[in-house]
Amino acid sequence: MNRHVEALAEEFLGRGHDVRVLAPVDPPGAFSRATHRAAPSTVELPDYLVPLGRTVGLGANGAVSNLAVSPVGGYARPRREVRAGEFDVIHVHEPVAPLVGWNAVLGARTPVVGTFHAYSTKALPNHAATALGARRMFNRLSARIAVSEAAAWTGMRWFGGEYTIIPNGVDVDAPPAGLTVPGDELKILFVGRPEERKGLPVLLTAFNALVEHVPSRLTVIGAEEDDVKHWLADPELLGSIDVRGRVSEEELWAELHAADVLCAPSLSGESFGMVLTEAFAAGTPVIASGIAGYSDVVTDGVDGLLVPPGDPQRLAEELQRVAHEPRRLMVMGAAARHSAKRYAWPRIADQVTTVYERAMAAPAPVGTAARAAHWAGLRPADGNRPVPPQKLPSLDPPPAAEGKRGRRIARRVGLGFAAMLGAFLTYEAMKRIGVNEVLESIVRSDLSWVIVAFALMSISMFFRAASWYWIARAALPDRPVRRRDVTSATMIGVLMSATLPARLGEPARALALARRTGRMRETFPVLLGTLVSQTLLNLVALALLGVIIVSTTPLFHSGTKQLFAFSLVPLILLVVVLVAPLVMRQTGSGRVARVAAAIHKAMVQVRAGLKIFRDPREGTAAAIAQLGAWAIQLSSCWALFQALGLNGQAGIGAAAAVLFAVNVTAVVPVTPSNIGVFQAAVVSVLHSGFGVSYGDALAYGIILQGVEIATAVTLGLPALVREGLTWSDLRVQALSTAPVHLDPHPRPRRAPDRSHSSVA
Repeated sequence: MNRHVEALAEEFLGRGHDVRVLAPVDPPGAFSRATHRAAPSTVELPDYLVPLGRTVGLGANGAVSNLAVSPVGGYARPRREVRAGEFDVIHVHEPVAPLVGWNAVLGARTPVVGTFHAYSTKALPNHAATALGARRMFNRLSARIAVSEAAAWTGMRWFGGEYTIIPNGVDVDAPPAGLTVPGDELKILFVGRPEERKGLPVLLTAFNALVEHVPSRLTVIGAEEDDVKHWLADPELLGSIDVRGRVSEEELWAELHAADVLCAPSLSGESFGMVLTEAFAAGTPVIASGIAGYSDVVTDGVDGLLVPPGDPQRLAEELQRVAHEPRRLMVMGAAARHSAKRYAWPRIADQVTTVYERAMAAPAPVGTAARAAHWAGLRPADGNRPVPPQKLPSLDPPPAAEGKRGRRIARRVGLGFAAMLGAFLTYEAMKRIGVNEVLESIVRSDLSWVIVAFALMSISMFFRAASWYWIARAALPDRPVRRRDVTSATMIGVLMSATLPARLGEPARALALARRTGRMRETFPVLLGTLVSQTLLNLVALALLGVIIVSTTPLFHSGTKQLFAFSLVPLILLVVVLVAPLVMRQTGSGRVARVAAAIHKAMVQVRAGLKIFRDPREGTAAAIAQLGAWAIQLSSCWALFQALGLNGQAGIGAAAAVLFAVNVTAVVPVTPSNIGVFQAAVVSVLHSGFGVSYGDALAYGIILQGVEIATAVTLGLPALVREGLTWSDLRVQALSTAPVHLDPHPRPRRAPDRSHSSVA
């Protein structure tokens, strides 16, 4: 939007008009760095700019918006400037964004034109804007412009009104002349901020597969090297990537012209994509996501290609095809340069001028009532009939990585139901037992023993990390497996398992460690195999707990028998891992055979994680550390009996039974963190097997799970910070490990069906 305003202003100045741009300005310095996610650039301010004060960087619509929020810069100064300027027309860009645009509209005494730049499908912020008076404020606009069908959709969907579509422009004379001739190496360019919605992780995943089949090089502009490393699944891939960060306008044009193809794999939220038209002006075709905004600019198969958003497989396939079709790239490049002409700034300025003239010609309200209705925003300033908001379907296709809409809804409903089920089970148990009895047991517990239990539980996690270190080192003898990386990954896994459903901790810790041990696509399956090795040791630990239970109490009721039967699930999974590579062999050809071969290869890599048992020394160290972790956790469970004063009723046998029960029931989680199921298992064991009252048993289960969650958060959050990860990052990293397989001999792309489409 900033480039749009600047270019439009300079075009009008060149035509002899008097132009003033009122906008906030952030000078370089410590304060600006503290209030923004990136330091402002040092630029020479044009003479026509009237600064309105500083801004603050705020997250909005998947990106960062720099908004003036001070009473002076956001409220008083815009009103004062638009009244003192004696302008013929006032042009407000993105009137939805507070506060500068709002107050420019409210303070204006001359016709106001508003250009809507954003594509927004989220109801909450738009309903909030409506509640603050956005619809009435927009009725004070004498004309409305949208930069694309997507931006017009946003206006019509949430605020109503009529919109003239005038796209962003481009300086067709700025880039170097001539077409780029593809060479032996495919030159791919990405231009965008390091935000998840820009799709850089998807491109890196596709590029990881592409370089194995096609000589290619990726240039990244707009992101720094640390940003790229943050998303990179394979650190070795950085040797094929040029990370340029911020560049000058001249350098950007040079890179756009030198590239064979611009790649714009954004996931959503794009209303236009000015970088696409800049690539067109440089004679460079694009491969972009088929999202709203981009689909308005790119004519699929003519000046570029459209692929499903969030689909690294399709993106890699299209990049591979164009690498084998250099003449096709040149033809699309020539078409792209021709397409850019319709976005030339002189043409855009002519269209905007027409809207200005229409706005200035709009009839002024006559009479006190009409003027009052105009001032209150109860009637449109353009003199037309009011157009209310309309319920419109989203223009964006769903990202491929998220599956069908029905499946996404089902997952969310299932997660919500599971969470409510866990809370309901705990509530019902407390109601049946007596809330007061449970609370009294919790309140009278000895805090010092609870702290001891917490400390022991924390120590046990470091023993588990030590065991995994020996296992991972044996499985990856040629990789840089460091103890601190294994420890961080272990704590991340503990945090994910304790706070989220579906036992996400196991793949999460393998993902976190795979980022530190070379090529993720190669090491991740092996690290999954190391988890199988720990599962074997856990089965041994469960067996030892069973021995303790049987030897310390004569009670072996049916519930305990069921728990022992349930403990066979990990053993069954282990058998599958060992046998599957022998059963699955690559036979035949075609897509099914390739998928089967990929699964077979992955299972072989998983089985490589069992190498620890071939080395008696390291295998012994891993076994001692893992079984030691179980012994320390057993002590933690026993310490909580001391905390509740139950040491007379429940001893080491009861602690073993509780530890056995909660670990076995966690094999197949029912609710997030198994809340409810966790407590039910504890109550069943302690009351039926050891005569502990329901109230004390439930209080014990609540405190024990509280200790586990506190341990996970205390150890896991610092590990996430050290790795520079978030829960969202781990989800994207999971996408990065999805197999992208390319056929060495790709088939030509089928021409798109345009029988029901039109080109603007």
